[in-house]
Amino acid sequence: MAETEPGRVCIVGAGSSGIATCQVLRARGIPFDCFEKGSGVGGNWRYMNDNGMSSAYRSLFINTSRNLMAYRSYPMPAELPDYPHHTQIARYFDEYVDHFGFRDDIRFRTEVVRVEPADGAWDVTLDDGSTTRYAVVVVANGHHWDPRYPDFPGEFVGDAIHSHHYKVPDGCQDRNVLVVGFGNSATDIACETSRVSRMTYLAVRRGAHVIPKYIKGRPVDELGSPAMSRLPMAIQRWSYKRLLKTVQGEMEDYGLPKPDHKLAEAHPTISAELLDRIGHGRVTPKPNVERLMGDRVRFVDGSEEEIDRIVYATGYRITFPFLSPDLIGDTTDNRIPLFRRVVPPDLPGLYFIGLLQPLGAIMPLAEAQSEWIADVLEGKAALPSPAQMKREIEREDRRMRKRYVRSPRHTIQVDFYPYMRQVERERRRGRRGPDPALALKSES
Repeated sequence: MAETEPGRVCIVGAGSSGIATCQVLRARGIPFDCFEKGSGVGGNWRYMNDNGMSSAYRSLFINTSRNLMAYRSYPMPAELPDYPHHTQIARYFDEYVDHFGFRDDIRFRTEVVRVEPADGAWDVTLDDGSTTRYAVVVVANGHHWDPRYPDFPGEFVGDAIHSHHYKVPDGCQDRNVLVVGFGNSATDIACETSRVSRMTYLAVRRGAHVIPKYIKGRPVDELGSPAMSRLPMAIQRWSYKRLLKTVQGEMEDYGLPKPDHKLAEAHPTISAELLDRIGHGRVTPKPNVERLMGDRVRFVDGSEEEIDRIVYATGYRITFPFLSPDLIGDTTDNRIPLFRRVVPPDLPGLYFIGLLQPLGAIMPLAEAQSEWIADVLEGKAALPSPAQMKREIEREDRRMRKRYVRSPRHTIQVDFYPYMRQVERERRRGRRGPDPALALKSES
C-alpha cells in the first residue's frame, strides 16, 4: 500500500532543470519532494558526478554565454568569465540552491526506480522499495546520459569509448585518435586530443556550420536579441551568414564538407579552436566511417587510416528507465509527443522539464517551464484539452521536420527567444482566477 502525499509534487532529478522547478515551487509555496540519485546538485555539470550520469570532461567550458545561461531569478556573478568552466557552473548551482534555501528538500543518494499512474495520481517507487503516491510528478532526469552508439560494420581492436565516458586525453599520447561526430563535444575532444596525439581524425557524417564563440568582441549568442528573433528566419540567417563568412570563410576552405543544410536548420557546432587546429595540421577531417577493420578504419571516400583509439561523440538516446514504455511509447527515435515540450496530453499530472535542445541555454527555459506548470498547479492557468494539445503537437512536429535536418538530435530542438515567448503565451492564454478544482493546496 503506497503512502499518500495529497497535493504534493515529486521531482525526479536535481540537475539544472530539476533545481529550477524546486526553486519555483518553493517560491509559490507548493510542497514537493525532489529525489536525486547522486550526492550533489548540478547533474550533467557536476564533473565525475557519483550518479554516473554526467558527461562533463575535465576541460569543459560552457558554449553559451554566462548571461544567456543564468537563471532569471539568480544571475551569475559578474566576475565570472563570459564562458565559465564546469567547476564554476557547479558552484553556481550550489549557490543557487543555498540562496533559495531548498537543499533540505532534496533527498540525495536516492533513485526513483518506477513511476506509475494510480487512481488519478502517481505512485513513485524508490530504490529502498518504498512507494509514495503523489498528485503530480515532474520528470527532470536530463537527456545527455544514455549514450547512442553507431552501428558500423566490422570490428575494431583498439580502444573505443563514447564521449560520455571521456574525461581526459590520457591514453591518446602519440596515438592516432578518431573522433566520430561533429557536435560540440566532438570538436572539443578532437581539439584537446590533437595536442597530445600523433594525429586526430574527425569523421563527420554530414557538413555543419562551425560557429566561433566571439564575433566583434562579443559572445556570439549575445549578438541575438528578442527583437532580432522576431525577424523572418531568412533575414536572421542572412545576417549571421554574412558575419561568419567575413570572420572565417567557408567550411570547405578548411577541408570540411560543405553543409548540406542552411544555417539554423541544424544545431550549430560552436568551437573557438577547431578551424585553427585543422589549419595547424593537428586535426584531419574525414568523411563518415564505412567499415571498421581491426586496427584500421575505412571511410566512405575509400581512404583508410590506422587508428589506435576511437571516441564516439554520436549523441544520446532519450530514455526514462522509471517509466513504462506503455506510457510514453517507443522513444528509439528520440521523439516524445509533448505539448510545448512539457505536457503529455493523455497523462494528467505528469510533466517534463528541460527536455529540449535550444539554440541557447536550457536553464532559463526550464525556469520558464516551471513557472508555467506552477500556474497550472495553482489553478491560475488551464491547459488546452487533450485533443487540442495533440493537434498542436502534430503541427509542431510538421514544422520541426520542415525546418531541421532529419536526425534524432533535432527532435527536441527549439529557438531560445521564440520558445520563451511561446511559454509566456501559454501562461497568458490559460491565466484566470484560482480554480479550486485544479489547484494544489500548500500544506499549512
